[in-house]
Amino acid sequence: MQDSAPILEAQGVTKSFDGVRAVNHCTLSVKRGTITGLIGPNGAGKTTLFNLVTGFLRPTAGRILFEGERIDGLPPHRIFHRGIVRTFQIPHELKTMTVLENLMLVPAHQAGERIWNPLLFGFRVSRQERRIYEKALEVLEFVDLLHLRDDYAANLSGGQKKLLELARTLMCDPDMILLDEPGAGVNRVLMRRLVENIETLCRDRGITFFVIEHDMDLITRLCNPVIVMSQGEYLAEGSPEEIKQDERVLEAYLGGQYR
Repeated sequence: MQDSAPILEAQGVTKSFDGVRAVNHCTLSVKRGTITGLIGPNGAGKTTLFNLVTGFLRPTAGRILFEGERIDGLPPHRIFHRGIVRTFQIPHELKTMTVLENLMLVPAHQAGERIWNPLLFGFRVSRQERRIYEKALEVLEFVDLLHLRDDYAANLSGGQKKLLELARTLMCDPDMILLDEPGAGVNRVLMRRLVENIETLCRDRGITFFVIEHDMDLITRLCNPVIVMSQGEYLAEGSPEEIKQDERVLEAYLGGQYR
């Protein structure tokens, strides 16, 4: 059952670039345990908002709260440790490493990262690496990439790379995952698998998802509620059916702002 309290809040968030406001006094919230969509015309400020939430950018004004605590201004690694992870519209896989290695690098504070630990505490390092290895195999099986574990990530298809991005987020047991265009370049078979994975993670593990997507069929199937941004501002929110009939949303897409 969804918690009525928001897990993420943006309060009057603004981000300016040389006087141009990519995000303009945006106020919105994402409820815990939901798969919330974020849509809007190109240039609406969606990815900029994601960059602000995850610490890749700092807001010019406003506040961002995660589980009731401010995170605006924190560096990305500290936000990561709070339980927020993200994927990117263009996958950022480590091309010259295997699919399995891409996952095993994710967990933080690995004992083997310190130069003396393998020599002085070899058993502890080996035990931790074994746990990470086993978890990586479980995650790869979950996203149906286990058969590609030893392939170089660069050789995956576009859809497989999106699944790998999702798999990497699962290696750190997040509370919230931000997905930027998960459906872009993904064929129907892999898209169905991706959607099933997201629904299972939300339902069975309680992970909250915030999803940027242009494919309205995917948004309609996957997300509820849906938030709409336009010209850097919060515009509307509701079920997919309500959003499709909202005159403000139709105007934003068809009234000269779209492309």
